Amino acid sequence: MAAVVGWFTNWLAIQMSFYPVQFLGVGPIGWQGVIPRKAEKMAHICIDRTLQQFGDLNAVYRKLEPEKIVEQVVSQVGPRMDEYIDEVMYELQPVLWDNLPLFVRNRIYRWGREQLPKRIESLVEDFGDDLNDLVDLKALLSRELAKHPDLMNRIFQQAGSAELKSVINRGAIIGGLLGAILAPIWSAYPAPWLLPVGGFVVGFLTNWIAINLIFRPLRPRRILFWKLQGLFLKRQPEISDVWATLVAEELITVEKVADAMINGRRGDRTRAIIQKHLRPLLDNSVVMKLTAQVTVGMTGYTDLKKAMNQKAVLATHDVFSDPAFNRDRAPVVASALAEQMKALGPEEFQDILRPAFREEEVQLMLVGGVLGLLAGAIQFLILNSL
Repeated sequence: MAAVVGWFTNWLAIQMSFYPVQFLGVGPIGWQGVIPRKAEKMAHICIDRTLQQFGDLNAVYRKLEPEKIVEQVVSQVGPRMDEYIDEVMYELQPVLWDNLPLFVRNRIYRWGREQLPKRIESLVEDFGDDLNDLVDLKALLSRELAKHPDLMNRIFQQAGSAELKSVINRGAIIGGLLGAILAPIWSAYPAPWLLPVGGFVVGFLTNWIAINLIFRPLRPRRILFWKLQGLFLKRQPEISDVWATLVAEELITVEKVADAMINGRRGDRTRAIIQKHLRPLLDNSVVMKLTAQVTVGMTGYTDLKKAMNQKAVLATHDVFSDPAFNRDRAPVVASALAEQMKALGPEEFQDILRPAFREEEVQLMLVGGVLGLLAGAIQFLILNSL
């Protein structure tokens, strides 16, 4: 009975840690999985303990091969350069644009396409030097995990799947051993309270021991013929690969980082960098000179520059929304993160998931204890009725 209690309490407690993803109940009465409910708080813990140890974003950015980013921008924006120029001109100076000779417009289009690669190359290089200041990584990940609490579920379930199964299976073994101690005590002292209290102790201790076996001992220790180390720590290379892949594919994507740069709380600085690099293109272009001469003067000139800059920001966002490009770059980010995770010491590595497990440990153990108490009470009633 103690083995069954140990297995079932661990299984149920882990299920309650993940499900339901959304609160299920009426008013204050109900339940939401511990991890989804605390996803944002856990995100802060995970980021503080792990992602900030990965080194700066600039190092990861360099591994993304900035020349690939330049190629992506040019390949996406270049073919649409004529369209972007048309959109801005028809919005601000439709009469002027319609009345320009075709050969002049073609010259303007060609000018833009010729100048684009050089300007984008310097822009991408500048971003690589300032990425840490432009992206609030903690805010980015916290926002994504708060919006999608199931992401944290998937990260824990896939990165720690073997450990979660081990907690359940070892619950039966540990519960059985504790039950073997309780049985002779009950035979000698069959007090009515002994089985319920003993069941609570079995359920509580089963969960406590099983969880600690995941993280302890930190370093390998040899005891007789066995080499012992925390299950989570023993699988550091495999878990590093899974964790890094999920983070790269779900959270730190090129698209989301670009969006955080442009629309985050430091977006003004990002837009200023974009405008700094595009200003020579705009100031030296034929279209700007024509506008300044033919339209109402500097007002039209300034409005056109603002519109061109805004169009550039929107085009940059659209470029990095390309799913194929995000899929192509994700393995590069994952490789960089996994490499640094594998280099962490045992103490640092266990802090990747340990803080989040601590959030649920007490509840998991109490659930085990209460279920053990109920099982013990039922067992006493059955034995007492025989």
